[in-house]
Amino acid sequence: MSAKNYAAKVFDTVLSIPGMSEPVKIDLKISRKNVLLLSHFIERGLLLEKDESSLMGSIAQDEITELKNISQECLQKAGLVELNQKLLTFIEDGKV
Repeated sequence: MSAKNYAAKVFDTVLSIPGMSEPVKIDLKISRKNVLLLSHFIERGLLLEKDESSLMGSIAQDEITELKNISQECLQKAGLVELNQKLLTFIEDGKV
C-alpha cells in the first residue's frame, strides 16, 4: 500500500469518528488576502476530488459541495467574489 493510499485511509477513518459531522460555529477574522488564498487552496484541492489516491478522493460529494459553499461564503463576506472571478480567468488562460 502506497503512503498516499495509507494516508487517505487514515484520514477517512478520522472523518468517520462519531460527532465529526456535527456543525461548529467559528468566529474567524482573517485578512482579505488570506480569504483569497484560502478560497484558492480549497478550489485547487477540490480538483483532486476524482483522484482516488489523494485524500480528496475519499470525501463524499455533499462534503465537497459544503467546502465549495464555505469558500464562496468567505469570498462574499469579504467582498471578493468579483475579484476572485477575474483572477480565475487569468489562471484559466494560463497567464499566471
